[in-house]
Amino acid sequence: MKPMKVFRLACAQGHDFEGWFASVEAFDGQHAAGQVRCPVCGEGGVSRLPSAPYVNTGARGTQTLPVASPAPAASPELATALAALKSFVEANTENVGRRFPEVARRIHYGEEEKRGIRGRVTPEEAAELADEGVDAVPLPPGLALDEGVH
Repeated sequence: MKPMKVFRLACAQGHDFEGWFASVEAFDGQHAAGQVRCPVCGEGGVSRLPSAPYVNTGARGTQTLPVASPAPAASPELATALAALKSFVEANTENVGRRFPEVARRIHYGEEEKRGIRGRVTPEEAAELADEGVDAVPLPPGLALDEGVH
């Protein structure tokens, strides 16, 4: 798999999300063609936000999401599905906050019991976990959990 550049994006409605592109030029071309849309509300007024550099190398445990594709406008059904997913994740995972990389490694290497966890990582930490083969899945845009936890 070819490495992908990961950009932090936001729409005019204030939704913050990631976009994965082959290059800066690929982002610029898709953006100019009106193909970069908010996956939450479908807004086309999307801009790049400052962020730390991050490249998805396609290492095991990562998944490329088609965030940069044109997205349909959000519907009540989508909002209901996201709310149900959020409730499920909160009820079935332990929040380890910023200790996520440490706890995920201990679980991966059998030093702690296997269980579902959630927390926060920097892009660099996410890349390191992927390189080690530690399975971690980013939550989709619009599914912010534990907003106050850092």
